[in-house]
Amino acid sequence: MHATSSLDGSRLPDPSPKPTAPLSGTAQPAAPTPARSTGDSSGRFWPTVAAVAAASTMLPFSVTGAAIALPSMTAHLGSSVTAGQWMLNGFNITFAALPLAAGSLADRLGRRRVLLTGIVLVGATSLLVALAPSMAVVVAARTIQGGGAAAVLASGAAVLAHSTEGRRRQLAFGILGASFGSGLAIGPLAAGALVQATGWRSVFLLVAAISVAALVSATRAPESRNPVPAALDPAGLVTFTAGLACLSFGFVRAGAVGWTAPSTLLLLAAAVALVALFAAVEIRLADRAMFDVRLFRRPDFAAVVCQPFTVTLGFVVLLIYLPAYLQGVGGRSTLASGLLLLPMTAPVLVLPLFAGHLAARTSLRAVLAGASALIVAGALLLATLHSDGSWLALALPLLPFGAGVGLAFGVMDNAAVSTVPVENAGAAAGIFNTMRIAGESVAIAGAAALLTTLTAAQLHGSGLPSDSATRLAGQAIQGQAAGVHHAVLEAGFSSAFHTLGLILATLSTLGAVLTYLALAPRRRGFTTSPEDQKDPL
Repeated sequence: MHATSSLDGSRLPDPSPKPTAPLSGTAQPAAPTPARSTGDSSGRFWPTVAAVAAASTMLPFSVTGAAIALPSMTAHLGSSVTAGQWMLNGFNITFAALPLAAGSLADRLGRRRVLLTGIVLVGATSLLVALAPSMAVVVAARTIQGGGAAAVLASGAAVLAHSTEGRRRQLAFGILGASFGSGLAIGPLAAGALVQATGWRSVFLLVAAISVAALVSATRAPESRNPVPAALDPAGLVTFTAGLACLSFGFVRAGAVGWTAPSTLLLLAAAVALVALFAAVEIRLADRAMFDVRLFRRPDFAAVVCQPFTVTLGFVVLLIYLPAYLQGVGGRSTLASGLLLLPMTAPVLVLPLFAGHLAARTSLRAVLAGASALIVAGALLLATLHSDGSWLALALPLLPFGAGVGLAFGVMDNAAVSTVPVENAGAAAGIFNTMRIAGESVAIAGAAALLTTLTAAQLHGSGLPSDSATRLAGQAIQGQAAGVHHAVLEAGFSSAFHTLGLILATLSTLGAVLTYLALAPRRRGFTTSPEDQKDPL
């Protein structure tokens, strides 16, 4: 298994006993083991850093840019609501499911080789999307692109960790963190400008162009392998991926035909069964599993590792669907909708740099509790959201939301690995990171179904037939608002966001309480005594 990251740009420690990679620029890599590479020569340092940084910038931009481009893309290609949703879901499923498998392949085949493969896949599929004649081609390309993104994610930080040391390593990871943060914060604004100036295809052409520069630089990066790589876990990979896919299919069907429809219930039941089967497979494999579920026996770890769902859920939902709301029922331009997200995205770029220092002066539990309180405030303030509101009115909920998320992203990884003995820190990091990326995938699919259902209920209540209400609601969450029904769509979509804010506030409050209790110093999992360090679970 290997170092990974979610799109929030925060540090995702390497789950194997090797140097870890801080992707937010807030944490430092662990003490290095001897690098099995060709060396840290001056001639290779900057090309290697440039390659990994450029490749990493593509990943958050591939998500935020696609969200901004979606309304224009679906209108231009004449796609259905379901197809448009799979443009997002296809990428997210493979991106969430494959990083651990890609990391294992990188250990076996070579980290630079997997990095190069990932860059090629992301770049080539971006070009294919840019030239696609139909949404079916877009969905297929985006699904493959998610796999390429997973490969970049799993190998990029490891390439840096095994080719740098000392101050150069700190510099390299600082640049890497800035790359992820920049892609996240600037992505919506840049994509909005591109769509408005030259059309949605230019967003994906830009990613393809970045991939060329990354590929050229990556050829000069040193190669490294693990001489004793971890065993592959195909059964775990298949059951986990299938479970995520069924869950996403179920959410899409829920938005289209309702939550109680037989097809929806069947898919959701299949998802539960597959996740249970995945857990059984991983328990049986024990030390050979890619996902050490035995760590969930520790209540403190279980509480902390589930917190990304309360943090990631709201952030990703707003990042993906707020632009569609602003463009569709709000009638804003793509550039304006990207600009209006800055109160939320800018703090996520800046605050992780200070969260670690703040936690050192206070405590992890204090920072996480404070972050959750800010998220709760922002979520409750979503009740003030209106499509025709001013920039300041929109900043009112987004700024505390972004501040809370930024603080949480800066310390969540540390909290996860601090709740287990040191010898299990790598496995804890792998589980935490997988849960976070999977949470992003589930959040995007689930929020679409929830927003569609709530908006359709408002439309149906105004007298529209159920089928028409569902169709118009689905189009609205993808940024297409029918003119004749614009007023009722605006009211329904706004109300759906208000309800979503209450749900997010409830989840964040629950997560804050559980995490604060779990990280209490008296808790056994948070101690650092020699006896606890040796506890084998």
